[in-house]
Formats: sequence, C-alpha cells, structure tokens
Amino acid sequence: MDLETNLSSKAQYDIQLVNRAVEKHDQAAYAELLDRYRESVYFLLLKMVNNKDDAEDLTIEAFGKAFKNIAQYTPNFAFSTWLFRIATNNCIDFIRKKRAVTLSLDKSFMTGDGDEMTMDVRSETPDPEENLIRKQKHILMRSLVEKLKPRYRILIELRYFQELSYEEIAEQLDLPLGTVKAQLFRSREFLYNIIRNQQEKI
Repeated sequence: MDLETNLSSKAQYDIQLVNRAVEKHDQAAYAELLDRYRESVYFLLLKMVNNKDDAEDLTIEAFGKAFKNIAQYTPNFAFSTWLFRIATNNCIDFIRKKRAVTLSLDKSFMTGDGDEMTMDVRSETPDPEENLIRKQKHILMRSLVEKLKPRYRILIELRYFQELSYEEIAEQLDLPLGTVKAQLFRSREFLYNIIRNQQEKI
C-alpha cells in the first residue's frame, strides 16, 4: 500500500500500522489501531443504540470485522473512515434485527371499513423439537468454550452464559475495565477460530 499524500499525518501513520498488521501479522499494530479508535467507535455506536452494553459488544464486533478484512482496506481514504463505515453498517444491521414489530395478541383494532378485528398470531413458544435443537446448540457452544484457555473461558462464561456487564466482570475478577474489554475481544476471536475450524472438519 502506498501512502496517500492527500491524507493527514494521522491517517498516514494508520496506514503504516495497517501495513505492519497485514504484511508482518504484527499484533502490536492491531493493538495500537484498537487503542487509537476504540473510544471514538464506542461513542459513535452509543449514540446509535443508546445502550452501553450493546455499544460495547458492537465495538468489539466492529473491530473483529475490520481486522478480519483488514487486507481489503485501500489507502484511497483514511483507515478511520473505513472502520467507522464497518461499525455503522454493523450497527444498522443490529438495530434492524431488534426492531421486530410486536403486536398485542389480545388487542383488537379497527379496519378501514370500521370492522373490529383481532390478531391471530402463531405462538412464539418453541415446540419440543426447537427446544431440543436449542439445548444441543447450547451444549455444543459450551464444549467449544471449554477449548479456550482458562482466562478466556471464564470471561466468555461470565459475559455470555451468566450475562454479567463489563463492570461486574471487572469487579468479580479484580481486573481493570480496559483489560476485561481487551481480553473479551481476544476471547471472541479465539472462539470464532475454534468454531471455524470445527465447521471445516464437518
């Protein structure tokens, strides 16, 4: 990648970090990119979702997607622009999924002709077969989590099985909040790789 002279010095330094990450698989370069933009991405997403935990999760996802596809970045524009686009697109998908229209089952409404109608909606309660599939997925996920190193395994356990907040995890493990977030990012990355390897074997 050639440095674009029309970019700011900050953007040009980012490109150097990207080059190191892509060409040398330099973990320090990934960490520096994460440190440079984690807060700005987080606050951008917080404005969109208005929920701290969701914004934290979406920030981790955004960096995960960006780092996974970092070789596709081209220095025609700033790395930050590319990263923010990934973060906002991912966030928009998240918001769309959450905005499922809910209608009260026992509420009637008036049609354009003045007739009263009620909704006949299929129950969302899973049938026994769906329950079985869900349990099997849960067991499979736990077995995959067991393959992680203990420090990463406990973070996944606390965050996704016990559903603790980042602050609660930091307090329980007596770790700085920043360390919890960084290690959870790594935990999810390792878990993703385990799942991907598992799928390749099937």
